[in-house]
Amino acid sequence: NIVTGFVGHCSGATSLLWSLFGACLVAAVIGYKPVVIVHGLFDSSGEFVELLRFINQSHPGTNVSVFDLFDRSSSLQPLWKQVEGFKAAIYPIMQNAADGVNFICYSQGGLICRGILSTLPDHNVHSFISLSSPQAGQYGDTNYLKYLFPQFMKFNLFHFCYTSVGQRISICNFWKDPHHMDMYVNSSDYLALLNSERTNPNSTVWKKNFLRIKKLVLIGGPDDGVITPWQSSQFGFYDDNETVVELKDQDLYLRDVFGLKTLNARGDLFLCSMAGVEHINWHSNYTVFNACIEKWLV
Repeated sequence: NIVTGFVGHCSGATSLLWSLFGACLVAAVIGYKPVVIVHGLFDSSGEFVELLRFINQSHPGTNVSVFDLFDRSSSLQPLWKQVEGFKAAIYPIMQNAADGVNFICYSQGGLICRGILSTLPDHNVHSFISLSSPQAGQYGDTNYLKYLFPQFMKFNLFHFCYTSVGQRISICNFWKDPHHMDMYVNSSDYLALLNSERTNPNSTVWKKNFLRIKKLVLIGGPDDGVITPWQSSQFGFYDDNETVVELKDQDLYLRDVFGLKTLNARGDLFLCSMAGVEHINWHSNYTVFNACIEKWLV
């Protein structure tokens, strides 16, 4: 199922207020690009009511699509399977959008969107807005971890995640233990390939595909409480001493393995950090929308 529609009400009825008519006229003239929202772990379309309202207020007339795919417990399915499912649902929207579409991809959804952007050679995504997503990996004792793997802690989860069985669960596809990097590189069927940390014969093509985006916006903050380290939302991650290495000092940036350095050189890489926002509130916080998202939905 898909929740979709033209956000805002441009009916042309005589009772419409002139202000609404003006907003609709602006929308028609500007032609806001369709927005595709991809949810995170254990989510569904129902979590994004506030985000849809924000878009309605700021960009009336925008066609917004939130997919009921891989909802709730189904979000634990392998990420490559989810990539293919979301790709099939989103591609028709792309084909009908002559001027392109914008992505807002939340949490685990940000990694799914990267998989789509890397493997779809003719995508037309303009702004890729990654909303508190573990882009560089995840390594932390969070409530999610305790719920999913009650018998494991962060220091020993590698025993499970870096197995063929573990790689059938989405969170293991981006579990990155800085103390067992060899095992991660050799076992990760998803993130290590996307980041070209593992030999990938498709890396050149995937980089070319990814660089079709016009803007990359990386949103996160220190009070997230789930993404660990929180800087992973902006491609920072731990070294083997669990000291955070920021984006521009990361090997994947320095070697420009999938295009981050190129995006920055183009002036198309943007980081938006905000304190005081817990993980589950990123998409319902108007301050986040106003400061980090709104301007890119054009």
